[in-house]
Amino acid sequence: MAIRKIVVLGDPNAGILRQKAKKVSRFDASIERLVKDMWDTMRDAPGVGLAAPQIGVPLRVLVAEYEDDRAVLINPEITKAEGEERGTEGCLSIPGYQGNNIRRATKITVKGRNEKGTPVKITATGHFARILQHEIDHLDGILYLDRLDRKEDLIEVSEEEEEETAPEGASVAKR
Repeated sequence: MAIRKIVVLGDPNAGILRQKAKKVSRFDASIERLVKDMWDTMRDAPGVGLAAPQIGVPLRVLVAEYEDDRAVLINPEITKAEGEERGTEGCLSIPGYQGNNIRRATKITVKGRNEKGTPVKITATGHFARILQHEIDHLDGILYLDRLDRKEDLIEVSEEEEEETAPEGASVAKR
């Protein structure tokens, strides 16, 4: 389909990253096209997750892919969260930085719909659970920066360092 421009902090339209996205109420060809564009954009970046506001679309839509796990979630809602762990996160909208010690649940259950409007329920653990939580935060106008306990946990990294510190199998933003 099409690779769209990723909104990054500092862009004139970066305010969309801080807004709560709107629920999708109509599942039609435009939503299917948006999802295809999001897959193309995320993989081209490359990344492991992408939320619609990151490409300037204020809708509650995300895509995520890590190892054998893959998800399209529209209007996602976390219905159950268990455990807690700290980890490192990067973001396609915040290139050149990583946040350490970001707290996330270790296991979550999410309900939502796919691009056809069919209800879906996903139980995710480990890094895939972290990715889904990160992307759902985007839909609520929350960035991983908001989850930092200490400003020292935000570190500037080069593209090479991002690739070295990414979890095995994870892609990171190229800028």
